[in-house]
Amino acid sequence: MNIAFIGLGNMGSPMAANLLEAGHDVCVFDLVEDSMTALEGQGARRGESAEAACRDADVIISMLPAGAHVRGLYLGVDDATPGLLDGLAHEPLLIDASTIAPEDTQRVGEAAAARGLSYLDAPVSGGIGGAKAGTLTFIVGGSEEGFARGKPVLEAMGKNIFHAGEVGAGQVAKICNNMLLGILMSGTAEALALGVKNGLDPAVLSGIMRQSSGGNWALDVYNPWPGVMEGSAASRDYQGGFLTDLMAKDLGLAWELALKARASVPMGSQARNLFALHSAQGSGQLDFSSIQWLYRAGE
Repeated sequence: MNIAFIGLGNMGSPMAANLLEAGHDVCVFDLVEDSMTALEGQGARRGESAEAACRDADVIISMLPAGAHVRGLYLGVDDATPGLLDGLAHEPLLIDASTIAPEDTQRVGEAAAARGLSYLDAPVSGGIGGAKAGTLTFIVGGSEEGFARGKPVLEAMGKNIFHAGEVGAGQVAKICNNMLLGILMSGTAEALALGVKNGLDPAVLSGIMRQSSGGNWALDVYNPWPGVMEGSAASRDYQGGFLTDLMAKDLGLAWELALKARASVPMGSQARNLFALHSAQGSGQLDFSSIQWLYRAGE
């Protein structure tokens, strides 16, 4: 397929690379020149603009930081800066893999449907490791027809592809998942710090908890204590990975979702406060597992 990929950050770049590996013709665009250059070396074509990259695409995939970027890409910013939807002369499938507020994705989806276009919100889970390995989980909202059309493309980048419901459902499911992830990571960091401050080896304690009732994803594949798990962000000085700022953003989305639904999320709210504090203390660009440092104060 001829695929346009917009947004080549920590997640987007390896996702686009996997599409190339699967044999697709991929045209990329990002505001960071080096990101496009790196993928050109792997066989991608470079678009001079997002509009140019999407001109002949069968499928358009976007992977952007926030709802404002997604709205700007598809809907435009103002009359002087139109969005992609205004300039498309054909009918590509639109897939947004960003994690944004459900109302933002529904707004884009409604505008796409008004133009006869299929739009999927398809946020991902699995982190940079999953993006590189092509084992991401895609949580998709959209029509059955659109999902069937998009699934073969998503399978080139992911291992588990779920259809959550109509447009917006993918975002709701992803926000719930990331709220739980934030709770698990902060709780895991808290438990590790408690054990270490009472004389335990963090690797030994991690091994015990992994095989006990406290076992969870953070302990299995993303241990937050430096040196315990080879290849983890914690063992790379918390560089790369899923940024603290992004986790804080996602927990904020969960809080907003809870307000609208009048749902009680006390643990999610506490995790939101912890990550917001951690970010405010200068750790926003570190991996979110660096929340461990909040519990190591005074060492």
